[in-house]
Amino acid sequence: MEFYDVIKTAGTCRYYKEDAIPDDVLARVMDAARWAPQGGNRQPNRYVVVRDPATRKQLRDWYYPIWAEYLAAAGMGEIKIRSDKGVPKILVDADIFADNFHKPPAIVVVCAKMEDIHPTDLELERDPIVYGCSVYPAVENLLLAARNEGLGGAVTTLLCAVEPQVKELLNIPEGYATACHITLGYPENPFPKKLARMPLTDVVFSETFDTPMYS
Repeated sequence: MEFYDVIKTAGTCRYYKEDAIPDDVLARVMDAARWAPQGGNRQPNRYVVVRDPATRKQLRDWYYPIWAEYLAAAGMGEIKIRSDKGVPKILVDADIFADNFHKPPAIVVVCAKMEDIHPTDLELERDPIVYGCSVYPAVENLLLAARNEGLGGAVTTLLCAVEPQVKELLNIPEGYATACHITLGYPENPFPKKLARMPLTDVVFSETFDTPMYS
């Protein structure tokens, strides 16, 4: 695909066919991840590709209750979300995705070796956010490569809340954190023609934050 077509249509995929991903396609997608930039070329990422149905089902059984708690905190019960016509479609789609988290043919668990990640914002009076600078560019590489191969993907961090259980299930060694989980598979619905994003005028500034760069 043409590069800009890839980045403009690689939206979150929440509905998948159950068709298996060919090994050569999956290898190209995973190979793209390892070429991403990261600090000092320390290459902290490791990837566990989960295709076993029983393991995927276990991940789903941990995932859905966490999602349900999120809905409850937002004042939205799982029954209401499926029946109330006033509920935004994105929430309905996310609920169906959570309930069927095990259906995509592959779930990639992205792991990061913590000793190879060096955050520089720990002393600031806010939560640290730069831990992922050496991790998530690889996730984006993976997702864009997937789109180029005709695969859909979705990133979630909800299962990081049960990291100890996930690490035990997948034999992830000490010293590694789970950074996110990525569902991969062939989309049930067509790819979007174009993603809904804020205009350039609202997100890019020149020299100072109060001066739009583009008009």
